[in-house]
Amino acid sequence: MPDNISTLIAVIAVVAIASMWLSPRAKTFLSFYRGHHPDGRTPGVVALTLSQVTTWIFARSILNAAILGYAFGIAGALSYTAYYLSFLTGAWIISSLRFRNGFESVQAFLQARFGSVGTSTYNFVIGVRLLSEVFANLLVIGLIFGTDGSVAYVASILLVGAVTLGYSLVGGLNASIRTDVFQMAVFLIALALLAGIALSTGTFDIAAVTASSADMTNPGWALLAVALLQVWSYPMHDPVMMDRGFIADRRTTMASFYHAGWISILCILAFGLLGVWSGLSKAEGEAFIPTLTRLIGDGPMLVFNVALVVSCMSTIDSTYSSAAKLTVVDMRLARPTLANGRKAMALFLLGGLIMVFLGSKDLFAAVAVSGTASMFLAPVVFFSLWGGYHNVPVWSYLTGFFAAMTAAALYFTESSGYSNIVASLTGFEHKYSVLLILSAATLIIGCGAFALGLAMGGSRGDLRTAGET
Repeated sequence: MPDNISTLIAVIAVVAIASMWLSPRAKTFLSFYRGHHPDGRTPGVVALTLSQVTTWIFARSILNAAILGYAFGIAGALSYTAYYLSFLTGAWIISSLRFRNGFESVQAFLQARFGSVGTSTYNFVIGVRLLSEVFANLLVIGLIFGTDGSVAYVASILLVGAVTLGYSLVGGLNASIRTDVFQMAVFLIALALLAGIALSTGTFDIAAVTASSADMTNPGWALLAVALLQVWSYPMHDPVMMDRGFIADRRTTMASFYHAGWISILCILAFGLLGVWSGLSKAEGEAFIPTLTRLIGDGPMLVFNVALVVSCMSTIDSTYSSAAKLTVVDMRLARPTLANGRKAMALFLLGGLIMVFLGSKDLFAAVAVSGTASMFLAPVVFFSLWGGYHNVPVWSYLTGFFAAMTAAALYFTESSGYSNIVASLTGFEHKYSVLLILSAATLIIGCGAFALGLAMGGSRGDLRTAGET
């Protein structure tokens, strides 16, 4: 293990040095906040696609997909993979927001439809989302290097947090996109090696893997249904994805979303299947990591950890960039200077570190809570954006918002064992069944409130503002 730790530290050093070399110092607003090259060019299809992929296949996602596959078979693997359909719904959201209606950001659209209530609630949710991304990915890094609270655990978290902040401060969003391409290449090499190793063992039985969730009461199927409900709103509450929808021209933007979709689905499904394969060979009471280590050995597990480390770094630097844009450009909490953007990045790292050392260690809980909270945006997408309905009352919007916040809070307390309200009322004990009920209820309440508000006098028409961008 010491040799593996030394190798991982060397990988971090190489990735950090290469990322710093690839990060030209941003000197303009467009470069730091909008991802433009120093000469003013916008990213091409390849760069934008790979940036989208690597920022969504982050360390937490890899572990979640593998662990869900390990615990629930193919249903678990498919359930997490389904979240990556967000690239399709995200593309449709961007197409309508920007190219059909001419809005320059999600906030501009919400301001036009629901005023300051729309922007303040949205900014609150995505601010929490960005903090949770820093927290969750640093948490994975710590667990790779040591047990909770150990010197190695703390040191690795601080090291990776500082390294990613370093090159992000230099180049902003432009640096994030440029380094994402390099980091994605390293990730794909690691994934190819892992797939080859698993297949070369001769124990990867495709028939057994596909039949691993034959019982329809398997909680993984409930989680798949949850993903299919949340995928309509999930991308809109992810500022990292949305920010990349407002950088390049229409052809480049739409192509990047669609290509990122199929690439991400294949990559995350591969890790899910790795978990399913491990689960079929687990011993009584054995956890995922020990099982996978037993199946493939210490050397290949190092490759798995390299994939985690690289994906973590690529996600955190993108999170810093979106945090700077959110606080300085979108929320206007400070003048839109590069210095203020860099201060915002540092503050979000500090907030993420506080969450790591004081918060929950349940990785999927962050996804589930965030996804449930995002569902207040589903009726906004269905009615106000795609449906083109004007003048939906603010009370309709707030009803959906408070329904989503209540559902997210209930899921957190129920899954953490602090309450048993939903389970006692419905008779469903498993937390993913509870999550499905809460998600469905949130969607019904939100859409019902919008429909009722429109019935009381809403209107439908062209949402176009100043024109296409």
